[in-house]
Amino acid sequence: MEPIAIVLIIIGLVLLTIEALTPGFFAVIPGAVLVVLGILGYFIDGFFENVLLLVGSAIIVTLVVSFITIKGYQKLAKPEPPTTTVASSLIGRGGVVTVDVRPGNLKGKVKIGSESWSATSEDHIKVGTDVIVYDAEGVHVKVRKTSDP
Repeated sequence: MEPIAIVLIIIGLVLLTIEALTPGFFAVIPGAVLVVLGILGYFIDGFFENVLLLVGSAIIVTLVVSFITIKGYQKLAKPEPPTTTVASSLIGRGGVVTVDVRPGNLKGKVKIGSESWSATSEDHIKVGTDVIVYDAEGVHVKVRKTSDP
């Protein structure tokens, strides 16, 4: 009986308890492994002489590889949030009608920059007409002809 066996069993039980109290903490697998290793070490003399060397080496290799992988990924993927366009940020921008825009109807489409948006207006606006965004609601914009006041 080695004292490390008891320590592993206790740590494993603590991890299993943490997992039971906070599901999704992902402590069940390490906890179960530690309990099993502790039980094996408790009943088999000399068990940890080879296992600790193997486990220690595996932990060191895992930490080194994880560190290198994380640093490499941080260089590849910039920590910036994805760009999204909120319709309200388009107010005042110009665009071109790609599908006729009619009052009270969201079937109309306008191209603003490189994006196509559902649009409505107070008047009927035909395809190819230059428009300006004067309001936004949710995921659609309200436009008027650029010649309108």
